[in-house]
Parts: sequence; structure tokens; C-alpha cells
Amino acid sequence: MVTLGKVEVVAPLRVAEHKVHQFVQTKQQWIIQTLAKIEANSQQHKKLAPAVYGHGSEIPYQGASYKLAVRPSKLKRIKIEFSHEFIAHVPDTLMTKEHSEDIKEALIRWMKKASKGQVEQFVRQHAEKKQLFPQTIKIKTQKSRWGSCGIHNDININWLLIIAPPEVLEYVVVHELCHIKIRNHSAHFWALVAEHLPDYQSRRHWLKKHGSSLMMGL
Repeated sequence: MVTLGKVEVVAPLRVAEHKVHQFVQTKQQWIIQTLAKIEANSQQHKKLAPAVYGHGSEIPYQGASYKLAVRPSKLKRIKIEFSHEFIAHVPDTLMTKEHSEDIKEALIRWMKKASKGQVEQFVRQHAEKKQLFPQTIKIKTQKSRWGSCGIHNDININWLLIIAPPEVLEYVVVHELCHIKIRNHSAHFWALVAEHLPDYQSRRHWLKKHGSSLMMGL
């Protein structure tokens, strides 16, 4: 059995040890390939967010990773700013306590707001081309979906997509906008998506490959 960083061979007690070694030798190439494949899969499904939110932590955002700076503040609530790095202005009363979870919650609020602005920008960019105007745009926390389009053309987008590269979020927005006109995933639907994003397949592939890591959240 081959697992991450480990190879286990199960054999009857009566089998000589040198026979086991011979068997492993004959399977060496397969073992190496399998270990490499398992390692690659484990990297794809690795959580992107840090274990602790403190000064120097790496924060995922728009397909990249940015340092977090924690600074004391006279404010009553944590304020998040972003300019080449994330800055958490933490109230003095919290600085003396464990504030990792408070910073995390503040970052989530900030990213939800950022994702709303980015989604609205993509809608403005693509909606008019084929008259695909949503009734409403909502940013949601969803555990198994990236987006949806309701029967009244209400567009829902998972805020976690703000962690992905912008072109991936753009793909999901366009995908849901196209459902305003075509409710299924027929060839006509994908042709409509391609009219907006000729390279949509590469964006879709990125989401399939890294989606599980995104879903782990912050």
C-alpha cells in the first residue's frame, strides 16, 4: 500500500524477507510514480489559509499570497487595509489577548466586501453584450457551490472566489450570467460563455484543480 511518504508491504509470515525486497524492486518505478501522484494531489488540496492570523502570516488573495501586518490602534474594532500587504489595525484592548480569530473574522468581512465590488465590476463588463442583466447580485458563503442563478435572475456568488485569481472569479460570474439566457449546460450555453471568455476552459480547469483548497476557506 502506498500513501503519502510511506510504502507498506503486506506478506505472509512464511515468505522470506529477500523475496519481499525483490518484489519491491520489481515495483520500484510504479511506487515512485504513485508517490509523486499522491504528493501532487496533496498539494492541490492543501489549505491556502494560515493556521494562525498574526504578524507575518501569509494571507491568500486573488491568486497570490500577501503578508499580514498587525498594528495597535485606538479604534474600537479591527480595521483591515490592503496595499501590497494586509494591515490589521487591532484595538489596544485586543493586543494583550489572543486575537487571531478576531483578525480572521475581520478579514472575512473585508473579503466579502471586496468580492462584491469585483463581482459588480465583472457584471458591468459583460452584462450589456448579450443583455444578461441580473435582478440582484448577492455574495454568499457556500460549502458546495461557486455560484447560482435563480429563476428570477438573481445571481449568487461564493465570496471565497476572491481568493482565486481574478480571471477565475470572472469565469464564474460570466457562467451565471449566461444562465439568465440558457438554463442548462448545453453546447449553446458553452458557446455563449465562449463569446464572453474564449479561454473559459482554462479558467474552469483551474477551479476544478484548486477548488477543494478554496472551499477550505480562511
